[in-house]
Amino acid sequence: MALSPKKRTNDDISDDEEEDKAKHLKLEMSRNCPYLDTINRHLLDFDFEKLCSVSLSHLNVYACLVCGKYFQGRGQKSHAYTHSVQVNHHVFLNLHNLRFYCLPDNYEIIDSSLDDIKYVLRPTFTEDLLKALETSSKMSRAYDGTTYLPGIVGLNNIKANDYCNVLLHALSNVTPLQLYFLQEKNYIHIKRPPGDILCLLSQRFGELMRKMWNPRNFKAHVSPHEMLQAVVLCSKKKFQITQQGDPVEFLSWFLNTLHIALNGTKKKSSSIIYQVFQGSMKIFSRKVLPVDITEKDKEECLKKEEYKETSIESPFLYLMLDIPRAPLFRDELEQNIIPQIPLATLMAKFDGTTEKEYKTYKDSTIKRFELTRLPPYLILCLKRFNKNTFFVEKNRTIVNFPVKNIDLKEYLSADPAVRNAHPHTSYDLIANIVHDGEPNKGTYRVHILHKGTGKWNEIQDLHVSDILPQMIALSEAYIQIWELKKEAVNLPTQTKT
Repeated sequence: MALSPKKRTNDDISDDEEEDKAKHLKLEMSRNCPYLDTINRHLLDFDFEKLCSVSLSHLNVYACLVCGKYFQGRGQKSHAYTHSVQVNHHVFLNLHNLRFYCLPDNYEIIDSSLDDIKYVLRPTFTEDLLKALETSSKMSRAYDGTTYLPGIVGLNNIKANDYCNVLLHALSNVTPLQLYFLQEKNYIHIKRPPGDILCLLSQRFGELMRKMWNPRNFKAHVSPHEMLQAVVLCSKKKFQITQQGDPVEFLSWFLNTLHIALNGTKKKSSSIIYQVFQGSMKIFSRKVLPVDITEKDKEECLKKEEYKETSIESPFLYLMLDIPRAPLFRDELEQNIIPQIPLATLMAKFDGTTEKEYKTYKDSTIKRFELTRLPPYLILCLKRFNKNTFFVEKNRTIVNFPVKNIDLKEYLSADPAVRNAHPHTSYDLIANIVHDGEPNKGTYRVHILHKGTGKWNEIQDLHVSDILPQMIALSEAYIQIWELKKEAVNLPTQTKT
């Protein structure tokens, strides 16, 4: 009877030793996995939706690092386990918690050589890296050997989504927006009401921006597949991947929806969108007198409140400029010349004196506009498409504009308080979206200024090339983003460089 406790103790000790041996063996296997050389980084693509390729489930999805396909689960009856046994692929990555496993042996792989794969799937940006991105002109080298500038990468055109691609490119180069979305901590904790899907839009936009600015990408282009799916879902299929859309309509919807997704309100600084793009203007409007009335009736009408000029303060996220219609007749050489017009002529709409008549089926109103607050980044949209009863017509007029130093002081209100609040009124162009071809059938491309190199780049889907700034003004510009120059802030940076 006295021996039994001793015997039990010996058994326990031997059990503990066996457990320790098993743990040690497992740890040794975790650190010395024999299958790491089978990983094929050329086939890895984490841009697509994280769905199992067999069950189409988005729960507990693993990526096979040998063939790049996605499978669900890790247990003996799971699709990932079956795949590993059938085709002899052993290394898998959990797409949710970024842990590596070897199947069918089912042990975790711990190896620092796999950190580059983690970084491609979920890039992170430190404060130092964010500062370097702004001024760096260093080219990055992708895994296949091609070189690229972070932020200036091609976006895949899945079918007809180039109208989204150009706008995503332009917005990703707006510095405050870029710095905000490159750090997930800025918006990940924003809470939306239960069942609200708008948070998906801000998350996907942030993911796409981090992939575009990733200096350690495996390839020199990015597919905006998940971002576009979020757009289709949140817009209730108003904007499609398979059908060409209007970038101005998409811009209006995207900025307003992103503002709501970030819990923005009507206040000026309630979200990064309003802080960066929102300006304000004063709109003066008066009703037009009917044509078929006598002089006496006109005098009586002018005394009424509805015919007196009223003014309201209105915020804006972008300004719409009207391009005058192209001439119908040919010139003396029997050729239809393409007319040209300076940007300053179009901006005269906002000088506070130029009036324009807006007709409705009931009555007409004459309006004039003047700017009361200039935003840090000004978006200008040129109205190139006119819809009539039968078809959509495109105005091909070339708008001439300087690439730097456009001064908007003359379009500000004459109120001294407004003038004093704007010590800087000069803008530089940073993005220019162009439409080529016929309406509803054409293609879109974008010109982007890379601040690190100071050079302009032209991006059309996957094609990225350099372009001279002189050539930008010759294109059929459609949407432009201008950056406010603040000389006092920029001087120290110029001295450093």
